[in-house]
Amino acid sequence: MDATLSIGELAKKAEVNPSAIRYYESIGLIPFTERVNGQRRYTIEILDRLRFIKAAQLSGFSNQEITVLLEGFDISVSPSERWKQMANKKRSELEEKKKQINTMLGILENGLKCTCLTWSECLTKVKSDGTCS
Repeated sequence: MDATLSIGELAKKAEVNPSAIRYYESIGLIPFTERVNGQRRYTIEILDRLRFIKAAQLSGFSNQEITVLLEGFDISVSPSERWKQMANKKRSELEEKKKQINTMLGILENGLKCTCLTWSECLTKVKSDGTCS
């Protein structure tokens, strides 16, 4: 069995598009890889890195934040400690976004119950919390 993977093989195993792999390489999320006859060849270790990138993205981290998670700490800081530091910050950010989304949903729900005939009538009834009087 070949010790390296083509970009297509890697993409299939990582469940990402080959274009994403090329992009991650271009922005430094994964290292540039050797070319064999002009084709990228990846070691199996890159698969773990791609899976981590995908999990971090699903957790709300941007590519820039993922770069910090992967490379932006002193070598003495363990990956789990890196994750804890950044995950706590991200969780706080997401909790704030959750509050904003809940407020927006509440305003929309109240708007669906609105029976006003004009915008000005509606606006005079809306309270600062988005509820209609």
